[in-house]
Amino acid sequence: MSGRAVVVGGGVVGACSAYYLAKAGWRVTVVDRAGFGAGCSHANCGYVCPSHVLPLAAPGAVWASLKTLFRRNSPLKVRAGAVLRNPSWFLGFARRCNRRDMLAAGRAIQALLTSSRALFDQLIREESLDCEWETKGLLFVFRSEAAFDHYAHTDELLREQFAMPARRLGADALAVLEPALKPGCAGGYLYEGDAHLRPDRLMTELRRMLGAMGVEVRENCPVTGFVREGGTAKAVRTTGGEIEAEQVVVATGAWTPLLNDELGCRIPIQPGKGYSLTMPRPAVCPTYPLIFEEHRVAVTPFRSGYRLGSTMEFAGYDDTMNPARLGILTDAANLYLRDPLAEPVEEEWWGWRPMTYDGLPVIDRSPAAGNVLIAAGHNMLGLSMATATGKLVAELLGGEKPHVDPGPYSLKRFEQ
Repeated sequence: MSGRAVVVGGGVVGACSAYYLAKAGWRVTVVDRAGFGAGCSHANCGYVCPSHVLPLAAPGAVWASLKTLFRRNSPLKVRAGAVLRNPSWFLGFARRCNRRDMLAAGRAIQALLTSSRALFDQLIREESLDCEWETKGLLFVFRSEAAFDHYAHTDELLREQFAMPARRLGADALAVLEPALKPGCAGGYLYEGDAHLRPDRLMTELRRMLGAMGVEVRENCPVTGFVREGGTAKAVRTTGGEIEAEQVVVATGAWTPLLNDELGCRIPIQPGKGYSLTMPRPAVCPTYPLIFEEHRVAVTPFRSGYRLGSTMEFAGYDDTMNPARLGILTDAANLYLRDPLAEPVEEEWWGWRPMTYDGLPVIDRSPAAGNVLIAAGHNMLGLSMATATGKLVAELLGGEKPHVDPGPYSLKRFEQ
């Protein structure tokens, strides 16, 4: 089955959906409210990380989140106003902070992550994408013995429940493996199956590739709704006119709730603001991408640059740059790295991650229009899940057998 498909959203999930649809023979138009690849896909840390199977909703997360209400600069920050504006989201999150729901979500997350990791290898090789793809793994680093020892419980859980082993490194072995770290680190865990790339280069390459495949991209063209006949969307309505479609994919990330009325459902996505700083590679640059787990800060050494990123701020649709959040990134880098920063800072950036309260994306048909497929809510793993999501979207629209069970990503789970 093929025809005309419109993909709403020009981030990495929308771009990968457009790729797999075009590859399957669909005539595809991508529409974005701003620029292609300009949102949360632009300056994240670039991890393609099968190791990240555990959702944010986990035992103890409620208390940890409540404490941030009273801490000035916590890496995870929940603003009271965000809770008051959307209490049902936070209640849904609280209900899922238990071991059973965490493991169930983790298995559904793992299905997409594992598929995506293999598909990225294939996509980059077959399409010759120049996006600084590296498969060195991802190194978790700990300063304190207590945190290093405590993480052993997570390591054991990942091994037993998800067959996700890491190489455990004591202080001496860690210093040999990553000499860019300052002395005094307690140890680390290396996830050798993880990979990374430079997201803005990936989006540039995807744009080039889609153009060569005949995919039309319309930028600065906000979508306002659908032209419907009964339970079918005949066209996508935009500020630039209507675009006829036989199938529609809504891959609008954190913006998706703004289309709730058109979609005929309430999609529980909360924007979780992340930050990053991009600069040239320092003189003593890490070999491995790093996560400082105690401080929730990540470091990515690209071939062409260097990025500090992460933190999580629940502040609703606040579109201001908070310099204090950037300070969290530089403070952590100064604590761990011999040569933490370089000049000039090329970009100070923030983006809204589309956070669902159970940690799973929505990949399902709209109740209001059976030919509208929602592919949104990938939390902190949009890049990591993008290829598998795109392939699954093309399979569902084409009536093919899905390579990943779509059941866990259904809208019906929110009715329970």
